[in-house]
Amino acid sequence: MSNFDWNNLQSFLAMARAGRLTVAARRMGVDHSTLSRRISALEDAMHVKLFERRPEGFALTPEGEALLGDAEEIESLTVRMGARLHADTSKLTGNVRMGTPEGFGTYFLAPQLAHLSHKHPDLNIELVANPRSFSLSKREADIAISMARPNQGRVYARKLIDFGLGVYASRNYLASHAPITTRQDLLAHGWIGYVEDLMWTSELDYLPMVDRNIQPKLHISNVISQLTAIEGGAGLGVLPHFMARQSPVLTRVLPTEIHLTRAYWLITHPDTHNLARIRACCDFLTEQAFARGSDYWMSELA
Repeated sequence: MSNFDWNNLQSFLAMARAGRLTVAARRMGVDHSTLSRRISALEDAMHVKLFERRPEGFALTPEGEALLGDAEEIESLTVRMGARLHADTSKLTGNVRMGTPEGFGTYFLAPQLAHLSHKHPDLNIELVANPRSFSLSKREADIAISMARPNQGRVYARKLIDFGLGVYASRNYLASHAPITTRQDLLAHGWIGYVEDLMWTSELDYLPMVDRNIQPKLHISNVISQLTAIEGGAGLGVLPHFMARQSPVLTRVLPTEIHLTRAYWLITHPDTHNLARIRACCDFLTEQAFARGSDYWMSELA
């Protein structure tokens, strides 16, 4: 292809990952007509059709699927070249998207972002705090925090921190319901759990570890909404200590008997792992997590 343009290939990758023209254009920072024009130019240069338009969005044709692997290899090469050419950490610029579970992102990380921005004022930080897994190969995030170590894919992963969880209820709920002095008493109470088919990792399946006979009547897809429902007196639920301690109305149930532990994992892609801005943000996350100390992560006490 004598008229190959890297911008067109980037546009192809954005569309392949997003599946929708407007979403891909927003990620590229261009309008949708520019993105469409670039993809058309790439199709003309290659003499193939790369996408089929369907009701749910754009899907790759067989020719598009064949191009995808090569395009990602070229993208990886340009990233590695950029990392070598811009290794100076004295003044970091560019974008870093951090994808995290919603509780970690909202209750721990978001309050620390002022420190990161002050340290690197020219860095553009994007925090995506959602109850989901993030694909680094699809560039959904540059840094991902997960509750499980990835067992597939080409990634760097290391444990960031362990954290503790317990059973919590509101003081008003406990005052107006049967007392809880043993595990058996738990079965007489209402419970809040996850929407099973929206549970993004098996690490969230806490209730069988408390008692296999617990059957929640209220199912909520994310931990922040679970916390507010528990605060409102909807029943009992399992919450991380670092979140529950910030509520003035919650109290821990059977604290000496029920102890749950999970971990957060810090994950980066090999192609971007050594970028100065990625290293700086990973170092910041690690420093802030350890600076809180074990009591912050493992105890319900402030």
